[in-house]
Amino acid sequence: MANVLVTGGAGFLGSRLARELLAAGSLDVAGSGAHPLSRLTVLDRSPVPPDLAADGRVAAICGDLGELLGPAHAGRDALAEADVIFHLAAAVSSECEADFDLGMRTNLRATESLLTSCRALGTNPVVVFASSVAVFGASGEHPLPAVVDDHTLPNPQSSYGVQKVIGEQLLADYTRKGFLRGRTVRLMTVSVRPGRPNGAASSFLSGIVREPLAGERAICPVDARTEVALASPARAIDGLLRAATSSDEAWGGRSAVNLPALTVTVGDMVAALEQVAGPEVSALIDWIPDPAVAGIVTSWPARFRGDRAARLGLAPDPDFDSVIKMHLAEAGHA
Repeated sequence: MANVLVTGGAGFLGSRLARELLAAGSLDVAGSGAHPLSRLTVLDRSPVPPDLAADGRVAAICGDLGELLGPAHAGRDALAEADVIFHLAAAVSSECEADFDLGMRTNLRATESLLTSCRALGTNPVVVFASSVAVFGASGEHPLPAVVDDHTLPNPQSSYGVQKVIGEQLLADYTRKGFLRGRTVRLMTVSVRPGRPNGAASSFLSGIVREPLAGERAICPVDARTEVALASPARAIDGLLRAATSSDEAWGGRSAVNLPALTVTVGDMVAALEQVAGPEVSALIDWIPDPAVAGIVTSWPARFRGDRAARLGLAPDPDFDSVIKMHLAEAGHA
């Protein structure tokens, strides 16, 4: 039997991951073979979606992660039973720039509390940590290469990126010490996210598609020539699951894996939207520059070579047209 815990499990990616796990009904834990899924614990500050709450295999724990991991709290008990932990809970990029303490508390101290609790419990779970390409950045003394590969060193240019790098290194050291089995994946910007905008600097990369398709206006804060690295929700989930199911030998070490990226310009995204939905839809985008958002987004790399991801059987989306069509199909518009 397999018990799984998902921090941030009520959010978009977390709830989608939970649905994938429940639909599969089993999980191959680090190459040990498929085990029936007996319990899926969702830990989040927000309530879980109704469909998850209605599943008898789901246990929902609502509250702050750091507080819930304290002695005699529900989060600690759930952690003790977990074979696999997906750590997705985080404050996002623009939030962390606007509120330094929020980022440090949510992205750093809560992550450290999670790892410390795993060590104290002595259960040696598989811990999949959702990091980000925001760990990379360009500076005068450390310019980005034209293509980021598995050996490119992080050089974050935001508080969010710094917090993710520290989380990666903490997880790697806890793994080296044998306290747990850590797997870090660096997610690309996920597009198209359903729902409403969040506080991420990259939120517009979903909004300029999602809102116009719903007949609403959207703002694009960057130049059309801006290159970005994207992944559809389905490809992001593939990467998270592969991290949990790969054997130690296949995973290949303690360093983070850059998940596959589709590289497009923002102009390409809008052209794809027009191709799929028509010019009257793409005309709903207002191009209003925001230097603060542009500064964050353009500091991230846009071109990747993911040899480790390819060896794990992961591949990028073929084009952005297919990403939009997937979003339409899942939203019930096709």
